[in-house]
Amino acid sequence: MTRPGRLRAVAAAVAVTFLLTAGCTAGGDDPPPAATPSATAAPGVGTPGRTAGQVSNPFGAHWDWSRYQQFEPYLRRLAGSATYEEISWCEIERTSGQADWAGLDEIASRSRELGITLHLKIRTGVCWATGGTARYTRGAAKKTESAMPTDLGAYQRFVRSVVQRYGPYGVREYAIENEVNAPSYWAGSPEEYARLVRAAAETIRATDPKARVVDSGISSVAYGMGVADRLVRAGRMPEAIAAYQAYFHRRVGTRGQQIPAVTGEAQLRRALGTETNSRSLRFLAVTESLLTDRTVDVRQVHFYEHFNGVPPLLDYLRATTPPDVPIQAWEVGQFWRDGDGDPASRAAEMVKTVTLLVAGGIGEISWLPLAYNPNNAAGSEVRYGLLEPDGAERDAGRMLAALADAARDATVTPLPAPVAGRLHGVAFVRGGSSTLVLWSASNAPVTVPATPGGKTGVVGSPLGAAGDGTTVTDVPVLLRADQPVDRILAAVR
Repeated sequence: MTRPGRLRAVAAAVAVTFLLTAGCTAGGDDPPPAATPSATAAPGVGTPGRTAGQVSNPFGAHWDWSRYQQFEPYLRRLAGSATYEEISWCEIERTSGQADWAGLDEIASRSRELGITLHLKIRTGVCWATGGTARYTRGAAKKTESAMPTDLGAYQRFVRSVVQRYGPYGVREYAIENEVNAPSYWAGSPEEYARLVRAAAETIRATDPKARVVDSGISSVAYGMGVADRLVRAGRMPEAIAAYQAYFHRRVGTRGQQIPAVTGEAQLRRALGTETNSRSLRFLAVTESLLTDRTVDVRQVHFYEHFNGVPPLLDYLRATTPPDVPIQAWEVGQFWRDGDGDPASRAAEMVKTVTLLVAGGIGEISWLPLAYNPNNAAGSEVRYGLLEPDGAERDAGRMLAALADAARDATVTPLPAPVAGRLHGVAFVRGGSSTLVLWSASNAPVTVPATPGGKTGVVGSPLGAAGDGTTVTDVPVLLRADQPVDRILAAVR
């Protein structure tokens, strides 16, 4: 895949053309059950395992390991991708000095067997290691927020043990905490978080020089507030309002006054000034300072919005991320409360979201949840899974697997400028073959003339000969030919 610097240029083109034509982690899959005590040994140094530098497929997922047997056949179709697991010091070491690694050892082993690179989110939780009493609990596992450790030395020893144990499994990326802008995930201040990251980063690098430190992954909603706030501060109020409306296309009113409807300057300023959103902006600023001073090596993005929100997000990331810092989307999904979209339209939305992200420079994308858990939410399915609860593939699952097949070991290539205003999408180039993911940038169909030997079809369906050319509508299609991208699209009309 292309390097971050080049992909940043792709992001600029995607943002501009899309805006010209376009009008939290919070309960995905349940975590695995608590592990039973075990003295399982870590694999020896040198045990084969994929590294972060070997991720060959940008399209992956995050799943519930307690349902691994149902998901395994599909997960093998995502080989070469990356996923993550969230761990807590308080859960692994419930009593000081007595760590239980059994559950995480199994996850690391299975990830390696699948050919999927595992990243870890290291959280503290609230327990003997932090003091205090938890204010928030979530899910069947009763996860709590994290708090600042009472002894940073003890925390660093825990972090060191994580890196020593899971480096041999191929783990090379470690995120410090999760969505710290939310009080239900982090009880401390932005300054305390920065101190924690610096302590963890020092330990991670000293333990494994090949490892990379990742930020907590600020929430999707908080990123939207950051998008608008940056434009307001730059005096670009009309653009700020337009970006807010595009980003929160489907979110307005879902969290009361946190995400209100905005049509003018006063409304936008009030929205950005709420206690919740002000806190989010402070944590976003601290995260960016850690990226700027290179305490953190990789920027982690969470995105659960309509695909209209991708271009303003890419514009923001390009403006606020240091050059050559990789950007990865560890959590991407489709937040749609009371969503009424049919499976085909929701799957097409998924394709557009992940395609725009990868075209815009996002190197790794994990869809969350892999499969809907009917026991995890009341009412309708707020976040759309790729699979049914029993592991059967949905349209969305077939489509993501097709994207993974197209992208594996390929170079991400932007669409050439002459067609960028008429078509959205991306190309994956591998050897002499190009696979394009395309949809119309407007309501008008676009014809891609036939290419010798070219094959085409809706994403996720069998490809047929494109003898009469391909008519591209708002439904994403794949077009494959043994030709350069420019030549395939040269005669678009």
